[in-house]
Amino acid sequence: MKLNEIISIVEGTLITANADLDMDVSSAFGADLMSDVLTHARSGALLLTGLTNPQVVRTAEMAEIAAIVFVRGKHPPPETVALAEEKGIPLISARYTMFEMCGRLFAAGMESCDVSP
Repeated sequence: MKLNEIISIVEGTLITANADLDMDVSSAFGADLMSDVLTHARSGALLLTGLTNPQVVRTAEMAEIAAIVFVRGKHPPPETVALAEEKGIPLISARYTMFEMCGRLFAAGMESCDVSP
């Protein structure tokens, strides 16, 4: 799914400058525990989270996350935005809950980062 499609589906606002809106995103993962992101998220995935600190971007870089969507209308502080722009990780803010955004993306055909038992 293209990044511009994702933004439309979640009715989001792009926060970072110079994002590649034609970027392909392979799957999605919703979490606030960054240890879960490192353990279970796939390379090239979209991360949905309520955390807005710079550590989210650092974790996303390590996990090779394609883009980050902040849930519940949260907006990251300037240092998080600056770090994401430096690392080339698009940031998006959307007003819906993580549950709603995951549901919207799943209904639109986005794959999950399945967690094996």
